[in-house]
Amino acid sequence: MTPFSEMMEIEKLPLMEKKEYDELIKDQFMCRISFKGGKYPKIKPFLYVFDGRYLYFLATKYGEKIKFIDENPYVTVEIENYTPDMSDYSFVTLSGRLEKVDEEEIEEEIRNKFVQLISKEGLSKDIMVALGHARDEPVENLSSGDKTTLLRLVDVEDITGLKKGK
Repeated sequence: MTPFSEMMEIEKLPLMEKKEYDELIKDQFMCRISFKGGKYPKIKPFLYVFDGRYLYFLATKYGEKIKFIDENPYVTVEIENYTPDMSDYSFVTLSGRLEKVDEEEIEEEIRNKFVQLISKEGLSKDIMVALGHARDEPVENLSSGDKTTLLRLVDVEDITGLKKGK
């Protein structure tokens, strides 16, 4: 009798070209970051902006995320896009290190990009709560940096992008 695996031809997802995964990264704004996190890896959602070179993230100054980064800054970031029926999907993973941004000029520019992103995408005021602010605070308050830490993905050692569909 022929094993099932020999009866079915396995279709492998094609790798994305750099241009394709850069476009995916540019078009999205939510990702998941996997941290070492103790016995089990921890996966947390993050809002991000991409400046064409680095991915930047905002994190509250309290809680598990900052603890994980302080203990082990090596992470994997996953960004995806898919249609509701999953006939078309793509994702990219990037493995690197998170660092806190402390260059004042860069911090101001990137924080303003977060304000623009939230406004442009029409995100719920609940995003402010997720970023450590009061729900009714103006989104422009993210520019101050008093309640959030700006992070950047650096030293990316592995990028894998896969796609199905178009």
